[in-house]
Amino acid sequence: MANEAGSKSQINRWGDTSGPVPGSSASYRDICTCFDQSRVASRRRVRFHNDRQDTSSSAWQHFLALIEEAAADGREVFRPLVDLSPQERRQIVTLPPTVAKLTAVKHFILYGSNLVRIPPEIGAMTSLQEFTPYTSYRLHWFPYELTRCPSLKRSTVSTRALYGNEKLRPPFPSLRSGRASTGAFGLGDVEPGEWGATSISACSVCDRSLEGIEIHQVWISLRVATDVLPLLVNACSEACVQALPTPPEDYVRTPHVGGPGITQPAGDYA
Repeated sequence: MANEAGSKSQINRWGDTSGPVPGSSASYRDICTCFDQSRVASRRRVRFHNDRQDTSSSAWQHFLALIEEAAADGREVFRPLVDLSPQERRQIVTLPPTVAKLTAVKHFILYGSNLVRIPPEIGAMTSLQEFTPYTSYRLHWFPYELTRCPSLKRSTVSTRALYGNEKLRPPFPSLRSGRASTGAFGLGDVEPGEWGATSISACSVCDRSLEGIEIHQVWISLRVATDVLPLLVNACSEACVQALPTPPEDYVRTPHVGGPGITQPAGDYA
């Protein structure tokens, strides 16, 4: 969006969650150094953020309560960050799986968040029409399950923060495709810096349980609402990977496993 630092009405369009911590030099969110978000750079390798959510924190409990309140009253616009203090906002690095309860929400606003990932349960928000995680500069990708929101038509995303975006073409993290969840390796507690999540449960495509079977983890870039987004797919089989849609032109045209070996179209940053 042009003139991001412009008028007060623009800054507060979705609720002002962008200010510094009052009376402190601390920020309401962490600085991301994964890749340069302002110009084309030569970086060839990136990794997922490895932040783990502290689910024992008061910030997390407050967030859970806000979701329960929104689910109970059936509200159509949900902007939870404006009800959190700046300190609390910084502690939220993912969304609770209970966002699946928000089936009446039409507009989900996460302006200026400190999020590094979004859980697949967002796909259960069946009434979602508009999604606004704008200026969430540590949010580089989305779960494929976001495509399950049948009414989603509008989005406002800071696209230069996304893996593979058409302006800067930053690389995608390498994926661990083909590893089976057997023996000592379980899906309830995985390393987020390697898998993009702390747990994985079901196939992104057919919803089959992934417990005990080989996981086919791939990237795919698809238009979702207003933007082309990098989507992470956890598939149960090669057949589910083959069933994925074809990405748009000017993006990698097939599902892929990321890493420096993936050739992307040239960026068009000027």
